[in-house]
Amino acid sequence: MNGHGAPRSRSSAPLFVAIAVTLLTWSSAYSAIRYAVRAFPPASLALLRFTVASVTLALLTLPTGRVSLRGMPRRDLGGFLLMGLLAITIYHTALNAGERTVSAGAASLLINTSPIWTALVATAFLGERLGARGWIGTALAFLGAVIISLGASGGIRFEGGVGFIIVASLCQAVYIVRQKKYLARYGALQSTCLTIWTGTFLLLPFLPECWRALRVATPAEIGAAVYLGVAPGAIGYVTWTYVLSRLPASRAASLLYLISPFAYLTGWAVLGERPGAAAFLGGIPIIAGVALVNARRAVPRPEARPEG
Repeated sequence: MNGHGAPRSRSSAPLFVAIAVTLLTWSSAYSAIRYAVRAFPPASLALLRFTVASVTLALLTLPTGRVSLRGMPRRDLGGFLLMGLLAITIYHTALNAGERTVSAGAASLLINTSPIWTALVATAFLGERLGARGWIGTALAFLGAVIISLGASGGIRFEGGVGFIIVASLCQAVYIVRQKKYLARYGALQSTCLTIWTGTFLLLPFLPECWRALRVATPAEIGAAVYLGVAPGAIGYVTWTYVLSRLPASRAASLLYLISPFAYLTGWAVLGERPGAAAFLGGIPIIAGVALVNARRAVPRPEARPEG
């Protein structure tokens, strides 16, 4: 064994933990959104969710001084405003609106187009190249998402919210690619905090609407919104940004295909919702496709300074 073996092995462990936490928290968000959106209009739910996420991140970071605007160029602050607009304000408002009318299967399928858009945008603007093996893996993973969606309750029904889901998918792709340029300068934690804080600030015009919804929502519906803020919001975004700091954008985005099978597994474990045969059949090409996309290097090489 050479002298580089042990450090490389240790350095990969935080990445794998971050991937697992991201998949677990984000896959659990869909059920919570479907529950909370009964009481909260789409933008109001996004505001409540990310207010909770913003406060959580502020309590964890501001006392330590690890996040600061001091010395930040005005151009970079504008970049974070744009990322907050894309990743928080538009993405989550559109996703919440879409899940009001689009069936679970169709919503899952449409959101799962995001890694494809990410690969295309990353090829155009970051010079990344998936190669033949990467595109085959992407196609396999998308096929798995289609199989799972076809087997979902209610099947595929493309209704009025389809446009909202597609907008959310495109916003996520552009956000992932744009975020890469800021990670080397500001790291995963600061990038996450500033994106969430700016996106939440842009949702403040919906505060009166959110307050009216809060007054009539049940404790369970409020609890679902709070959970969305703490777990998929604060924790999930920090771990995802760390993953993105360690992998090319197109490869990191391919991991999002694993959210569908994870959602079925968590639903089975927590809610007792037994997945059908389509969930297992669709999971096979998803796992194979993600493995194919990420098979180039056994151990990812850091692209930005990691957060401690």
